[in-house]
Amino acid sequence: MSPQARENEEERRLRLWTVEHELFAAGAQHVAGVDEAGRGPLAGPVVVAAVILPRDCRLEGLNDSKQVRLETRERLYAEICAQAVAYAIEIVPVEIIDTVNILQATYRGMRAALLALSPAPDIALIDGWALPDAPVAQRNLIGGDARSASIAAASILAKVQRDNLMLRLAARYPGYGFDKHKGYATAEHLLALRRLGPCPEHRRSFAPVQACAQGELGL
Repeated sequence: MSPQARENEEERRLRLWTVEHELFAAGAQHVAGVDEAGRGPLAGPVVVAAVILPRDCRLEGLNDSKQVRLETRERLYAEICAQAVAYAIEIVPVEIIDTVNILQATYRGMRAALLALSPAPDIALIDGWALPDAPVAQRNLIGGDARSASIAAASILAKVQRDNLMLRLAARYPGYGFDKHKGYATAEHLLALRRLGPCPEHRRSFAPVQACAQGELGL
């Protein structure tokens, strides 16, 4: 890594730790980051992760998971799991999503992940809007996976876990291309839905899957 690249990496690291440092200065001992992967896809579970990182731990390349290359995400996943004070990953299946809707299913996963952390966090940094009935104090950060080291770490755990789950589902349900689009509503996925119909991992509460099940998905 060049000196300039190292300087840029250090600047990014310090920026990502800004919110956590404010909370540590205010007396917090354990700060958890919470994020999810898979709210938008037509198939597969939603995965939620919660992470408590040691103060100022160094995770080279840590960033919003969507901005990180696959190889770097895989490395960071292992490093986060090895270095974290605590972490929890909750997988909320399609059956729950279709029963309570995707937003409530995501909230369930967030609450469960926070409750699974030991030690319990003093405060949770949550990517997005407020979590109703949160089991701990919370602070909400829109775009938090690019603003907080703890949320960025949670985003890495959630995305890697979900992507790997979708690879396994691709082998179980061939023809849909889950290994490529991870369940999102790409043209390839919609064509496969029209040709094959929904599989057990499709979210029947989502409009395109409903339309396909009713024979109304025209492409």
